[in-house]
Amino acid sequence: QLSLAESGGGLVQPGGSLRLSCAASGTTLYNNAVAWFRQAPGKEREGVACVSSTGQTTTYADSVKGRFTISRDDATNSVYLQMNSLRPEDTAIYSCAAGRLDYSLCVKWQSATSWGQGTQVTVSS
Repeated sequence: QLSLAESGGGLVQPGGSLRLSCAASGTTLYNNAVAWFRQAPGKEREGVACVSSTGQTTTYADSVKGRFTISRDDATNSVYLQMNSLRPEDTAIYSCAAGRLDYSLCVKWQSATSWGQGTQVTVSS
């Protein structure tokens, strides 16, 4: 069974950067699309970035395009989210999720079958 664990969250000033990691264990991430979601207090969870099972396709929410970059390293069974030019509105709990259906996860932000526990990102001066 695939287990996911996030790390790399923390407190950063506006304009700063953070790199989140999603480490898989139990089985390989191969053949899984992987997405990052976030949920801010009082708001619904939203999809932020997704990488397809082959790594050839990435999708992003409009709010993070040009600032966030998702990447995967199947050799280390990990997915990363590089977040630059952070804003206070990026403050949220960030979670990674995996699923076998590229289109469902990376376009419709649905059909994730494995979830991590989340890591807190706080952007504040």
